[in-house]
Amino acid sequence: MDIEQKVVNTIRGLAADTVQKANSGHPGAPMGMAPLASALWFDVLRHNSDDSKWPNRDRFVLSSGHASSLIYVLLHLSGYGVTTEDLKQFRQLDSITPGHPEYGKTNGVEVSTGPLGQGVANAVGFAIAETMLAEHFNRPGYPVVDHRTYAICGDGCMMEGISSEACSLAGTLGLSKLTLIYDDNEISIEGNTDIAFRENVGARFEAYNWNVIRVADGNDRAQVLAALQEAKNSDRPTLIICPTKIGFGCPAKEGTPGAHGEPLGVDNVIATKKNLGLPEEPFAVDPEVYDWCDHKMDRGIQDEAEWQALFAKYREEYPELAEEWDNWHNTELPLDIINNKELWKFEGKMATRATSGEMIQRLTAILPNLVGGSADLAPSNKTNIKGGGDYSAENRAGRNLHFGVREHAMAAIVNGMVLHGGLRVFCGTFFVFSDYMKHAMRMAAIMKLPVTYVLTHDSIGVGEDGATHQPIEQLATLRAMPGILTFRPADGYETAAGWMTALSDGRPTALVLTRQNLPQYEHKNDDVMRGGYILADSDKETPDVLLIASGSEVEQAMEAKEMLRAEKIDARVVSMPCMERFLEQSDAYKDRVLPKKVRARVAIEAGATQPWYRFVGLDGAVIGLDRYGDSAPAGLLFKKYEFTAMHVVEMAKKVLGR
Repeated sequence: MDIEQKVVNTIRGLAADTVQKANSGHPGAPMGMAPLASALWFDVLRHNSDDSKWPNRDRFVLSSGHASSLIYVLLHLSGYGVTTEDLKQFRQLDSITPGHPEYGKTNGVEVSTGPLGQGVANAVGFAIAETMLAEHFNRPGYPVVDHRTYAICGDGCMMEGISSEACSLAGTLGLSKLTLIYDDNEISIEGNTDIAFRENVGARFEAYNWNVIRVADGNDRAQVLAALQEAKNSDRPTLIICPTKIGFGCPAKEGTPGAHGEPLGVDNVIATKKNLGLPEEPFAVDPEVYDWCDHKMDRGIQDEAEWQALFAKYREEYPELAEEWDNWHNTELPLDIINNKELWKFEGKMATRATSGEMIQRLTAILPNLVGGSADLAPSNKTNIKGGGDYSAENRAGRNLHFGVREHAMAAIVNGMVLHGGLRVFCGTFFVFSDYMKHAMRMAAIMKLPVTYVLTHDSIGVGEDGATHQPIEQLATLRAMPGILTFRPADGYETAAGWMTALSDGRPTALVLTRQNLPQYEHKNDDVMRGGYILADSDKETPDVLLIASGSEVEQAMEAKEMLRAEKIDARVVSMPCMERFLEQSDAYKDRVLPKKVRARVAIEAGATQPWYRFVGLDGAVIGLDRYGDSAPAGLLFKKYEFTAMHVVEMAKKVLGR
């Protein structure tokens, strides 16, 4: 066989060996996709295994992340540091070859994938970021940002709604440097895809305003390569439909569900290798294959060298832009921004969605790479960047992104934008609709991405829209997610602290904001970014009772403190905008704010009570809401559900036994 076919078959053999050694995984898709993956990875993709973070590299997303053995084999053959031993440790503890690709764990993996469809949306985010940076930095003769985004997806990705959301938007935005390769093997876990999926995918994408290329035989490497080259000439995003056979080469399982999610079996692996003309020994690779792959990767070394030379000249001719480039790619927030207390000042009663909106204006004025948008709710979320322009197919310089009513895709697209590098990104919707975003938020937490979520209309304060739009359990849900910060501010100062945290902490941050107006408080210390702090201290060294609250309910706690004072009961008000940050503080600080010896505690929050018991214990009480709300003006709802200062006083006296 010729060397190209030998490489294709080697990929198949190594994928089968990798899954068989682990006795776990998905061998079929990698074996079917080997020709298209080989053509893309070695002949089309511009990348350099010596520098996997080269800024102008093409981005590759394996959306069908269950086929992870494919990308590990490609990384192994192309010199990314994935060794044969690493392949043998597939899906094993502490290996760099986990069951699904994980960003930050394996060199060359651009994004964690596995939840089907999300990789497609991530790829849309990569493509958007490329156009934004190209518009800002490129100059005649200096295309310093000029790369493409490729994603491989399968039938499952096509079924998931998130891919429809993302691809519809990509067509609207005319993302011509985005190419999606559809591994159309017509097999799902339960059988042939006909049992649940019979649509004309190509027609659907044509309706999205995509360029659609149909490959007659996805097993023909030359046909796939021709399609990939054709895609580069399109003025629209491109879908390449590649009919493949799952488990190609395995006599017993080719084209069947049995090749999907389980090892082929030792005997079947040997039969497959005989059928493909490969040595039977596990993980054997002909040196000629390594030589061919090394030679192909020389192109990436040359590509980067040419880009580095170009950028060096660019730095000489456009030093101010080059300095901006450096600043945009520095993820740290300058201390002079955090410490500029003029940015923190607000006066008069304001909803925290409004103070957040003002913070967006203040921050975007000094952070030109801060961009974002909303799921068709910018006027309500207060997320519009004034004077920032609208990002579109016609205006790549716009800083305001319009995601449409596509919360899940929005959150996953933003993940891709942040992963691309060079941009600080936020997105917004009503807090109750964060449920649609949850899995993409979870992926951001797993990948430690500094995404900011602006989540407004945070409680029964939504009022007349009723139970369907009033968040109850969402705060508890977010707080249960490791790696994400949930920041529910009580006033403008705390909102500023939330934004500063979001832009400096390095983790995804949810800013949970009110519709209703709240007062501004006097802040006597700088502890607010610690997540919980003493807002109004007791008159005595040791208070009689601790009143702990977040967001709008801090107002009731502050009023209750004065009412208790009139009854000779000494209360301390602790504002807790971010439980996660507070729990990370030293034991000494936590005991200073919430002294262990003060067992009389009342927590107040217009949401599920569950998160608060860790702070109030068995002797305390929680004023919360463990049922859905009603349609009525907000003021009436707060009274009905006893979010009043009088009720706080009653509960304080109850826990004190008075």
